[in-house]
Amino acid sequence: MEKKLFWSLGVLGFIMVLVVKSKSVDAMSCQDALTALMPCQPYLTTGVASPDPPCCQAVATITASATTTLARRELCRCFEKAGPTLGVIPDKAKQLPHKCGISVPVPIDPTVNCDT
Repeated sequence: MEKKLFWSLGVLGFIMVLVVKSKSVDAMSCQDALTALMPCQPYLTTGVASPDPPCCQAVATITASATTTLARRELCRCFEKAGPTLGVIPDKAKQLPHKCGISVPVPIDPTVNCDT
């Protein structure tokens, strides 16, 4: 009886790890990315000189979630559309990865072609 219970708990634990792991691999949605970037709003839309640490953490999290070409394209299109609507200053958006010390796979630039 103990062996069955132990085995069942082990299988359940393994399934839970797979579920959690699969969710962390999924690309971040546009809405989730924009929500995550809320700490960057003062830097991206005003005269604030540097992004706050929570902003840089958000950039790092989003960058880490964009593991495939498709995910990067979708995020690129998301930011391309949302930037003007949210009043993002393009030059500040371009500087954001550098200011945070983060290398991003796609330049943050309104003139970039998201399909390349």
